[in-house]
Amino acid sequence: MLTRSTNRITLSAPQKGIFLMLCASFFFALMSAISKWLSQDFHIVQLVFFRNIIGVLFIGASILQRPMKQKGGKLGLLIFRGIVGTLSLYLLFYAIRTLGLGRASTYQYTYPIFLAFLSWLFLGEKLSSKEWIAILLGFGGILFVFRPDLSMSLRNHVIGLGNALLTAVAYLAIRQLGQVYDTRAIVLSFMLSGIILPIFSMIIGTYFPNEDLDFLIGTFKWPTTMAHWFGFLALGITAMIGQIMMTQSFTFDKAGRIAAVGYSNILFALFFGLWLGEAVPTVSMMIGMGLIIGGGLLVSLSKDKTKNIPATNTQISTKD
Repeated sequence: MLTRSTNRITLSAPQKGIFLMLCASFFFALMSAISKWLSQDFHIVQLVFFRNIIGVLFIGASILQRPMKQKGGKLGLLIFRGIVGTLSLYLLFYAIRTLGLGRASTYQYTYPIFLAFLSWLFLGEKLSSKEWIAILLGFGGILFVFRPDLSMSLRNHVIGLGNALLTAVAYLAIRQLGQVYDTRAIVLSFMLSGIILPIFSMIIGTYFPNEDLDFLIGTFKWPTTMAHWFGFLALGITAMIGQIMMTQSFTFDKAGRIAAVGYSNILFALFFGLWLGEAVPTVSMMIGMGLIIGGGLLVSLSKDKTKNIPATNTQISTKD
């Protein structure tokens, strides 16, 4: 409940969680908008590289200040999570550049639907009737988002959905890793991978260019203006602020309810997309967005009564 104490407004714990998640969603959408602007002059693998440098410095400082305490023992899975998370970020930035902010963000937030389905398929988790309805709603929404733009490359749509699928796979790994590793170690594995893999991608792209693999390999280009340097700095800072706020938000209320607020990212992304000159979404696309958001909300809120899904793209949280 919102109360006024002298000259200050005091928020209840759930309200703090909602406010922090709204702020996190705003910063994640802002990060995506910055990546859209930078991708006009720089390859997406270079964006991934710069996006993770600030995060590594922040995590490293945190570990030096407070050493990690963990059992460990699943190094292979830890490395796998880092690689999958980095690849999902490749696909996200590529989808933002080719599909636009609104559509790419909508595809990204189908990951809870994929996660629920993969958990049932590979982990044997039981799904409630609400969750099955959510999965059907989500996949129906995907068809509506596809429909108005079949004139665009089908490959780009698949890459956009690939981001959500890889994010869901990464979260399946996080469920196992969270039992034996410090959260910072899990995030660090992603961020270190997000520096190392782009270096290899840029080396390969320089000497063995391949346009068919332009979502995986590219070239490095030195920023030549202060605006570009500021853009790369802002890319890392907005991602880090978003991750910190998102992590804090989950300490104030149930994970399902807080994760549901994260769908505001799609609305922020639409706003930034329009600001950058993208077309107004068609009616079919808006219907698809509504179905996907509805399906995601059903999955997220149902987890309040069962297991919580990991924090939401991305994504100091376990999100990319």
